[in-house]
Amino acid sequence: MVSLTYIGNQFTIYGGYLILLTGILGNGINILIFLSKNTYRTTPCTFYFLIASIHNIIYITLSIITRTMSIGYGIDPTRTSVIWCKIRQFLIVTVSLIALTCSCLATIDQFLVTSRSVNYRRCSNIKWAHQIVLIVIIIWCLHGIPVVLFRNISPITNTCVNTNAIYGIYTSIYILGLLCAIPVLIMLIFGYLTYRNIRYTRMLAEQRIDRQFTKMVFIQVILLVICIVPYGINNTYNLITSNVLKDANRLENENFALAILSFISYFYYAVC
Repeated sequence: MVSLTYIGNQFTIYGGYLILLTGILGNGINILIFLSKNTYRTTPCTFYFLIASIHNIIYITLSIITRTMSIGYGIDPTRTSVIWCKIRQFLIVTVSLIALTCSCLATIDQFLVTSRSVNYRRCSNIKWAHQIVLIVIIIWCLHGIPVVLFRNISPITNTCVNTNAIYGIYTSIYILGLLCAIPVLIMLIFGYLTYRNIRYTRMLAEQRIDRQFTKMVFIQVILLVICIVPYGINNTYNLITSNVLKDANRLENENFALAILSFISYFYYAVC
């Protein structure tokens, strides 16, 4: 009988190849489109999407290739190199947050640019967008410093693990909060406000200004709820049950669920 572990591993390997190809092509096309026209390069929303696409490629390439090499071919440098153990996790944490934040900023920008208020529309400014993205990158890089400090190779399991119990608790909280709950709330709230602006502003409705980017924002909200939220809930479950004694069958089921939900979470970064 084929075990769930084997199925999960095969799913990760071959599904990972598919997502990697899709993500590089999809985000690569986005980058080319956003850089192709001067009007796109001077629009805050497209600038946010551009930065998000760049970090999406970095995230899925780093995450999927290293995970596939480890599961499929037994090649895992994080077991032998402390530096790579720290750097890999730092990049994964930081890059994913930058990509999500830029998606949220694009949603907020669509609310501003479709507003009937002149003062709100003035806030949609490319110079401000450049400064905001720089601040975001600095903040999330600083946020990733504890990863570098507390990530290490366990002498018992010979795997790259967190060595600080308190930060381990925070990790599950940040996955549910910063990666799931907060982005979903921001995108839902400002997505709804954008929809209301377009609906109540007749000129925007007739001229279809920024409709394409507004649709992209709504698609991102849906994908975020479907792809990222289940992964966050699963991590919260693992935190709550971390002290529960589990038999081999339950551990196998949980590891299988983690493999599937991780795969689904990658899909968000591949198509957004």
